[in-house]
Amino acid sequence: MVQSLFARTAIILAIVFLLFQAMASYVVYRTLVKPVAQRSADDLAGLIVLSAQTWVELPPEVRPAFERELARRHGLRLQAASGVTPVEAAGFPFRNEIELALSSRLGEEIRLDGRKDSHAVWVELPVGGTLLQAGFFPDRYAVRPPLAAVTLVSVGAFIVLLTALLLVRRITVPLAKASQAAGVVGKGNIPESLPETGPRELADLARRFNQMAREVHDLLENRTTLLGGISHDLRTPLTRMQLNIELLREKFDPERLARMETDLAEMNGLIGGYLELARNTQAELPQTVDLDSLVASVAAKHGAIYQSRSRCDYPVARASLERLLDNLMQNAHQYSGGKAIETRLRCGKTHVEISVLDSGPGIPEPELDKVFRPFYRLESSRASSTGGTGLGLAIVKQLAELNGWEIRLVNRPEGGLEAKVVLR
Repeated sequence: MVQSLFARTAIILAIVFLLFQAMASYVVYRTLVKPVAQRSADDLAGLIVLSAQTWVELPPEVRPAFERELARRHGLRLQAASGVTPVEAAGFPFRNEIELALSSRLGEEIRLDGRKDSHAVWVELPVGGTLLQAGFFPDRYAVRPPLAAVTLVSVGAFIVLLTALLLVRRITVPLAKASQAAGVVGKGNIPESLPETGPRELADLARRFNQMAREVHDLLENRTTLLGGISHDLRTPLTRMQLNIELLREKFDPERLARMETDLAEMNGLIGGYLELARNTQAELPQTVDLDSLVASVAAKHGAIYQSRSRCDYPVARASLERLLDNLMQNAHQYSGGKAIETRLRCGKTHVEISVLDSGPGIPEPELDKVFRPFYRLESSRASSTGGTGLGLAIVKQLAELNGWEIRLVNRPEGGLEAKVVLR
């Protein structure tokens, strides 16, 4: 059974065009070939009957010259019946039409005969009491189908079929490449980028597939990094807890118990961050929200400076935006050195900008994009006291991409960092 889309489409197109060719040929035959054949057969029958009647009326001494003239001009043989036994005439196109035309003009059934020693077709004509024989060569008088019309229809159908197959192939080849690339993605590898060319729909499909392949690869890398971060970051507090448990067996110490509780809280925070990063995979449905009130609420929770202005209604994923702003303000507090942070809101007709500004050391320009990677930190230690686990900005980036927002980090000229979220 044929499985490929191209083969199935090619077979369907071939069947359709064959049916079209058969129908077109039938229409040409009924509307063109048949009428022309009948007219030609009637003209030939009229010529034969008229020539026979003229031959009968001519004087005997003139008849040979008349016979020669008929043979020269019209390829028609006319003579008195010779008594030669006729044989079945060879078949040729539209023989029946010629017999019917002769029968109609003479008022009796006429059959075309042949002779063993001749390629001509003969017919016996009773005219004026005389039995005559008229002969002609079918190659000259037999009506031929109008090959030009048939050829034109056939060539046209073939060209249309070939063009259709080429167009189908232009569609099926990119789909086949996309199918192969999907198999590569399914194995966790990055396929070669599909060419983003051709018709708009196929180019858009290739563009979206390439984007999906990159996102799948990034997701797999994030998951791998996440697992590595879990094993690394949880090992330190677990080791400390194990050591404290061994020491508590010898002597109970409330201070050691407090440190264990601190380790548990740290582990709980780490796991919470990992889970938050892992579950941000589905976009939240937007709803119209007063962003002025929302930003004011988040700023108040983190003690940030915010000057509330007029109402700013905008459709947005509220919970995702709150988590994003929470993480930005926590990150700003972490690096602001105890200085106050500031929040700003710019509400436009086509987009909204929310900025979180701190007065910390900023970020070196080459590192501005790298800090969005999971577990990436500007300093080498992974202690929570010097900057957390490095998941905050990764979660921010993930939430922004998931909801179609834009997130940018810009070093302020006066010092510090501005984290800007653009909602569109």
